[in-house]
Amino acid sequence: MMEDDVKISSFVKLGLEKNDCTVDVAYDSAMGEKLALKKKYDVIILDVVVPGINGFELCKKLRKLNVRTPILMLTSLDSTEDKVTGFDSGADDYLLKPFQFAELLARLKALNRRNKDIFISNEIKIGDLEVDTLSKKVKRAGREIKLTAKEYKILELMASNKGKVFERMEITEKVWDVSFNTGTNVIDVHINSLRNKLDKDFEKKLIRTVIGIGYVLDDKEE
Repeated sequence: MMEDDVKISSFVKLGLEKNDCTVDVAYDSAMGEKLALKKKYDVIILDVVVPGINGFELCKKLRKLNVRTPILMLTSLDSTEDKVTGFDSGADDYLLKPFQFAELLARLKALNRRNKDIFISNEIKIGDLEVDTLSKKVKRAGREIKLTAKEYKILELMASNKGKVFERMEITEKVWDVSFNTGTNVIDVHINSLRNKLDKDFEKKLIRTVIGIGYVLDDKEE
């Protein structure tokens, strides 16, 4: 956890330790970066306004350094622009101060569950589709395909679970913040965009609709 307010960091640390969690605390971005790169955590909590570079910039830097640990931004910055900046920086969730500890704990548990649900391999191959989870590059039949950040997250989730049928709400919970109301139509829009990029120019279609349930990605014949 990176939080320069001693009262808040002590409160959170004590609460988490009472729930059988091991907690490291950094009071500035330099120490936060050092810990994030040195140790493997289940979840990282970043305050935005801290000594050194801010939490948004540190989050972005950690993602560029291939730190894939779920990140929760904890801050008093409550504008829509700030939230968008947080998510665009690579954060997985965003919780405003002041907050109830019970909500923080629930968010952390959800992020940890989501992280463990996604099987991560450096390279995923399904037929002629290749997904490099480190560089986040996607190729089909050797041709690189450009995806948006959300399209890539949906693809990685489905490709990592080949043959699993995902309900729209499940995709929402795993790719978006669990409290972020996207609406299932947003999933349909992203899936359609993925199909246009991945399947449109190829005879074999990898993304299929399972009527009444959701979507699945595999290389089986329909």
